[in-house]
Amino acid sequence: MKINLKHNQTGVAKQVKLGFSWTTFFFGGFVPLIRGDLKWFAIMWLLSIFTFGLAWFVFPFLYNKIYIKDMMEKGYVPADDFTKNVLQVQGIQLKVNE
Repeated sequence: MKINLKHNQTGVAKQVKLGFSWTTFFFGGFVPLIRGDLKWFAIMWLLSIFTFGLAWFVFPFLYNKIYIKDMMEKGYVPADDFTKNVLQVQGIQLKVNE
């Protein structure tokens, strides 16, 4: 499922997938690197090393939601009511002023 986010100040719109991340399943820690998410790139690789690769089987279920939460912390908000409702159902906290 794809949702639409828009940055509060710049107006930049992004379409982001929500749910299982097939790209993370197939490409692992390179997905956050390509998205410019260096923090989670490092976290994924470190956890993979410490868990002997088992983390690669967990992150496809988590990464898209983590990425959306990070984007919302950077100032992105739901671009439409559908996205707002989906995020609330998924348990992703929205800012109070929305």
